[in-house]
Amino acid sequence: MSNKVKNMRSWLLMLFAAISLGVSAQTITVKGNVKDTTGEPIIGASVVEKGNTTNGTITDLDGNYSIKVPSKATLTISYIGMKTQDIAVKGQSQINVTLSDDTQALDEVVVIGYGTVAKKDLTGSVSSVSAKQIAAIPVSSASEALQGKMAGVSITMTEGSPDADVKIRVRGGGSLSQDNSPLYIVDGFPVSSISDIAPTDIQSVDVLKDASSTAIYGARGANGVIIITTKSGQEGKVQVNFGAS
Repeated sequence: MSNKVKNMRSWLLMLFAAISLGVSAQTITVKGNVKDTTGEPIIGASVVEKGNTTNGTITDLDGNYSIKVPSKATLTISYIGMKTQDIAVKGQSQINVTLSDDTQALDEVVVIGYGTVAKKDLTGSVSSVSAKQIAAIPVSSASEALQGKMAGVSITMTEGSPDADVKIRVRGGGSLSQDNSPLYIVDGFPVSSISDIAPTDIQSVDVLKDASSTAIYGARGANGVIIITTKSGQEGKVQVNFGAS
């Protein structure tokens, strides 16, 4: 074998060794801990190399993880109900992450039975009136505030006096001899009337009008269901509102 061929092989071996060293130097092991804003470890959080979904891991019972990635890679840390974070490795071997809650404001939330659903996902026939709409009308009872606000809901005064009872019918009456009044639910409890509820105390009013929405209440919901959610305390500074008319 000539010296020229030997030199060629030597150069090739050196080149392959340099490439191997370079590749091994670019891949590092990254360890760290994932926790929430209260300092509690997040179990089962996903830690994945961005752009390479086959290379990933999850955090253990203590919120710890370990993953091998290129030194210039980006880690994507995610968990259900938390905001996803993308963190560039930049050669770091220790990366601790704090995930915050993903609280998204829903424009319209409608109460159905024992739960709530976004209005855009609603399939049944439901009408809603918000606290802002009620506050814009100077009335003395919640029933009066609903007049003319809901399609298919008839609200009439039994007489002309200010304290007269209000008759509510959802899509008309279904019986000639029995009571056609709807079922009233206030904060999850059935009540006989809503005339004693101050309009300023109401957060929202939802009227369930079709069979699919009222089915959870059984026969009592045959004439429709009026669900009233009252206002409750919220975090923040004390605020006092006063209105008179």
